[in-house]
This record gives sequence, structure tokens and C-alpha cells, in this order.
Amino acid sequence: MKINIALLTVTDTRTFDNDKSGALLVDRIKEANHNLFDRKICKDNKEDIVVILKDWIKKKEIDVIITTGGTGLTGRDITPEAIEQIADKHIPGFGEIFRNISLKTVGTSAIQSRACAVLANGKYVFALP
Repeated sequence: MKINIALLTVTDTRTFDNDKSGALLVDRIKEANHNLFDRKICKDNKEDIVVILKDWIKKKEIDVIITTGGTGLTGRDITPEAIEQIADKHIPGFGEIFRNISLKTVGTSAIQSRACAVLANGKYVFALP
């Protein structure tokens, strides 16, 4: 079964031409034989992120939303806070497993990741670094 996925890259510096993490996720979505329904890039601005997410969770065609970027600890990293505004239920196990897997590759720096997941209007929303 194909899943319709919307992908949002949160960044102050990247464009579609140099968005490596977004491009990697596009490739992985296609390799898994799913459908990239929409893809956007926006600045690290909570209100802008929330507007995009609210629009996407209203679309019946979208099954899953993935964000990349904005999950670190700097002042501009606010993706988890934006996702909090649309969340109906939290999926804490996702962040826990993500950090556990990351521990094997980046060591204790994994604790700096605020990767998270929620359910919003029946859609799974995953925030990746």
C-alpha cells in the first residue's frame, strides 16, 4: 500500500538545490514505493511551520508528515514547539527509539536531538533532525 507523505524541511539556509536531508528523504520515500504528496522548505519560524502543518493535516490525501531540521538546541530550533501546537496525542516512544539508534552512530551527542512524533487529525507527524 502506498502512503502519501508530505515533507517539510525547516531551515534558514537551505534551498531545494542544497537540501541534502530533504533529498535523502525523498529518495527513501521513493525507494519504499510511497508517494511524495508535497514538499516544502520554510524558515525556522514557528508560525510559518504551524501554518504549513495545519494545512497538511486538513488534507485527506496526506497520510504522514515528516519534518527535517529545527530539532536541535539552538534558539532557532523550534520544530518540536510548532508540532506541539497541532498535536492531538504524543508518541514518546519514537523519540526514545530515534535517540537510542543515534547513540550508536553519534555517541552521546544523541541526547541533543529532540526528534519527536505526534498524531494530529489522524495523521502521523514525525520530526527528524
